[in-house]
Amino acid sequence: MSGADNVVWLGTPAFPEAARSALADTRLRTNLRRATGTIRDKRLAVAAELEDWEELRETAATIKSHTLRHLDHHLLRLEKAVTAAGGVVHWAADAAEANRIVTYLVQQTGEDEVVKVKSMATQEIGLNEALADAGIRAYETDLAELIVQLGGDRPSHILVPAIHRGRSEIREIFRREMGEWGRPAPENLTDEPRDLAEAARLHLREKFLRAKVAVSGANFAAADTGTIAVVESEGNGRMCLTLPETLITVMGIEKVLPSFADLDVFLQLLPRSSTGERMNPYTSLWTGVTEGDGPQNFHLVLLDNGRTATLSDEVGRQALACIRCSACLNVCPVYERTGGHAYGSVYPGPIGAVLTPQLVGIENAASLPFASTLCGACYDACPVKINIPEVLVHLRAEAVEAKRRGRLLPTTEGLAMKAAGAVLGSPRRLAAVQRLAAVGARLVARDGRIGALPGPFADWSGTRDTPVPARESLRAWWRRTRTPTSEDARTAAEGKARR
Repeated sequence: MSGADNVVWLGTPAFPEAARSALADTRLRTNLRRATGTIRDKRLAVAAELEDWEELRETAATIKSHTLRHLDHHLLRLEKAVTAAGGVVHWAADAAEANRIVTYLVQQTGEDEVVKVKSMATQEIGLNEALADAGIRAYETDLAELIVQLGGDRPSHILVPAIHRGRSEIREIFRREMGEWGRPAPENLTDEPRDLAEAARLHLREKFLRAKVAVSGANFAAADTGTIAVVESEGNGRMCLTLPETLITVMGIEKVLPSFADLDVFLQLLPRSSTGERMNPYTSLWTGVTEGDGPQNFHLVLLDNGRTATLSDEVGRQALACIRCSACLNVCPVYERTGGHAYGSVYPGPIGAVLTPQLVGIENAASLPFASTLCGACYDACPVKINIPEVLVHLRAEAVEAKRRGRLLPTTEGLAMKAAGAVLGSPRRLAAVQRLAAVGARLVARDGRIGALPGPFADWSGTRDTPVPARESLRAWWRRTRTPTSEDARTAAEGKARR
């Protein structure tokens, strides 16, 4: 599947170029540092309250690993259970098919607008844009998603999509755009959080009460009962999941769990890892259709969109265990300084760096596995123990190989590695190269440093200080200064005798 067929990859510049612009935005870095630091501290505090936190992580990792190994079996169980409960299950191989299914289902109701629960899956497939092309308007109801939508922006964080926006920016967006989408913002709107939230509540209330169709994602789905779970903090999701007549849920196939009992583990891990809360204020569970209660038409769209291909990679498939908590983003030093837009994907941060290249093909997102310091903080924070550094290194190797396959001649990196192997394989050659490097470096050095290196080495030296090699190698120094003593000779002789 190419990047053009998969909306998860947004086609922005490669990470190094995009990050350079983000690093120059001091307000962005201030917003990110404050927000991620606050969430990080809250998560640490509530996780420490549970004595069995590590056991919960281990259990969750085991459940996810088992489920991914038997995903086909559990998905068929889920389909059977949802159908038995009065729902309708649809299978979508890619973004285009998922969008066609949802668009058709909305058109069948005769409606031209839908309300939406925050959903990474619908962001991934570009559902809002697909619906707009068909004359259907989608209204985001999550506060942060509403800010992003009104601002004509893109999410920059999995949990807090508008984390890059300050309060004054949000006020201006509300005052400028709300009237174009429905109820306008109050004339005297301030940038106080309470006032901004109230403006959003009034703006959305009429949409909740009018909408006949809702679209949601899913945090989890229990294969044995057909139960779908959505967790959120504002109550907008509960309004969308209960008031409309038709509910359409778009769910990545990896979100299925073997049993309803498994929710006990994940509903302890997810809120603590995402919002730093002991439990989400709103946890909505529904099973099919119940006469006289909630939506009377329920459709579940099971989305592949590159996930089956990812399953074939024994190392990379662990990224599909992600529960979208965003804990890895909040501890990542790279994300904290660049923000989410630099990743060019709806999945930013460490998890995006390993998930996006697999969903769209490494050749379409080859820079993302390198958007990391490999410090391991993401692995320590992940509630389902995804070894993100391991996958990053694995994908880096694939990126290099993909680059090599795309050229008739060997890559510069490949040639450099072959040359290094030849030099390091011979002490004599190594000594000769060290002498030449020391002499040549001193000729171009300034203030004890070497400037930008020429040709293929420019990328490396452009972001690093290159020290001048020592005048004398360690081996040469050792031979020059180390004069064997009689004690050394006696020790060597004794060792030889023992051997």
